[in-house]
Amino acid sequence: MKLLTDLYNYRELLKTNVKKEIRGKYKGSILGVLWSFFNPLLSVAVYAIVFPYIMHNENPNYLEFLVVGIIPWTFFTTTLSQGITSISANAGIIKKVYFPREVLPISVALSGFINFFISCIIILAFCIYGGLGVSWHILFVPIIALVQLFLSLGLILGLSAINIYVKDTEYIIPFIINLLFYGTPILFPASIFSEQKLITTLMNINPLTHIINAYRDVFMEHQIPELANMMYVIILSAVIFIIGLTIFRKLEKGFAEEV
Repeated sequence: MKLLTDLYNYRELLKTNVKKEIRGKYKGSILGVLWSFFNPLLSVAVYAIVFPYIMHNENPNYLEFLVVGIIPWTFFTTTLSQGITSISANAGIIKKVYFPREVLPISVALSGFINFFISCIIILAFCIYGGLGVSWHILFVPIIALVQLFLSLGLILGLSAINIYVKDTEYIIPFIINLLFYGTPILFPASIFSEQKLITTLMNINPLTHIINAYRDVFMEHQIPELANMMYVIILSAVIFIIGLTIFRKLEKGFAEEV
């Protein structure tokens, strides 16, 4: 409740920071916010060339499969990489002005959340152009995205606080993200490992597996996401969020001295 009260009391600061994150990300670039579209499209272009033709992937809707995987993944990785440094990057204001420090990582997460919904236009365009069409099941997209937001937010709250005391954190996490990329069914369906129990178990533990599969369910399969899997992700995201917030609250007292 304290978090909600603080966010409400400092809602103007939060709103200003979210706008700053969205506008500042591409400040000075010619295309500006259009990079929100071009970045995932460029990634899709690379993988669409490599996997179907070089690795003989014969999935007729592989391009749509890629788009629906890469855009949520981009939301996760961009939010995480920027969120980890959200405290250290604002050292000047932290030393001079009091405000709830949670505003900084939350601003990053919300800006990523907004950019994701802008990027969903790409997903819809590919689904329509690829002949998959659009169904009422896309109404589940905000729910899935909200779960992903809380998962990401829990991670960046905890990691941004730890990064103030352990500077190596911001360098270790990108390496872990790269490993996680290949442990998440972004370039391939999880079903290809159905006979390898260890890999299947690890992928099922990974919450991003179920989040990306849920997006594919609503965008490509036109069906409701698997309830049991979504309940697992919801519970895990809530636990990670609580742990992240607890770590943040424990460590924030020393931010001004350490940054």
